Amino acid sequence: MKVLKHLFENNRRWASQQTQSDPDFFNRLLQQQSPEYLWIGCSDSRVPANEIVGLMPGELFVHRNVANLVVKNDLNCLSVIQFAVDALKVKNIIVCGHYGCGGVKAVLENKNIGLVDKWLDNLKPVKENFQRDLFEIKDDALKFNKLCELNVVEQVFNVCNTDIIQKAWQREQNLSVHGWIYDIKDGLLQDLDVCISSSDNLENSRNAAISKIFTEK
Repeated sequence: MKVLKHLFENNRRWASQQTQSDPDFFNRLLQQQSPEYLWIGCSDSRVPANEIVGLMPGELFVHRNVANLVVKNDLNCLSVIQFAVDALKVKNIIVCGHYGCGGVKAVLENKNIGLVDKWLDNLKPVKENFQRDLFEIKDDALKFNKLCELNVVEQVFNVCNTDIIQKAWQREQNLSVHGWIYDIKDGLLQDLDVCISSSDNLENSRNAAISKIFTEK
């Protein structure tokens, strides 16, 4: 007896539907993946990367982890970025967070969850760096949303500061890094107005995005 039989049934149904609507679908996927986008997002099961941007398999290279963090010693994430930039030649890297992120909430409320607390230590500096501005916000829900947004901007900045991205820009590779956030309540994405395509004015772009977060309600 197959374990999780319903998932195998779902898989066969999906494969059949793909073939019926596009007989050459799997043959094309066999050739070579050539996505233009790398998505760095949260592992949250409510945020399916391909689906929310309407892209098919093969069109979006994806890395996900708890709270969509980009950490300088995380070989998993860095390897994905390096392969996407150097081998796949993606043109856009999208760091996408989401409102209601459990990892962000745990850091905001100083909650202990377990082993993942060690991972979330990488998020604590974001809260600490903006603690004064955050705690001037009396509405707890708004404060939570702002930390989710700040986290995205800071992770964009972390991506841009990797040797991988810096070297790509030095050789004038066409590459932009974007910061977005997703709202589970309505399924809509929001551009956080941070889009960086070179090393020039990197700090200014970060500061402008952060300033906008705190001026918008």
